[in-house]
Amino acid sequence: MSYWAVLRTRGPHWDHSRKLREQDEWDAHAAFMENLAAEGFVVLGGPLGDDHVLLIVDAESEDEIVPRLAPDPWVPMELLEVESVRRWTVLLRAPGPAAPSP
Repeated sequence: MSYWAVLRTRGPHWDHSRKLREQDEWDAHAAFMENLAAEGFVVLGGPLGDDHVLLIVDAESEDEIVPRLAPDPWVPMELLEVESVRRWTVLLRAPGPAAPSP
């Protein structure tokens, strides 16, 4: 298991007058991303500030990340672009929730 921090930025066709969920093809984009999360490829994801999205992905290598994101409907529409991909080494992790009492 290798984690990667993927920073995506709004592309040239992002409509700044509309909110995130009001962008064209929101439902298709959301379904695509939810599928990647269900597969375990996207571990965490969401907006980072006003113009970026941070994804933590679980991938064997950096080379598989951009091709896995390419079918996102927002990629050919130039609504989101990959700005950077960096390996993320987890050094700290909070303990999991306590097991319920029997």
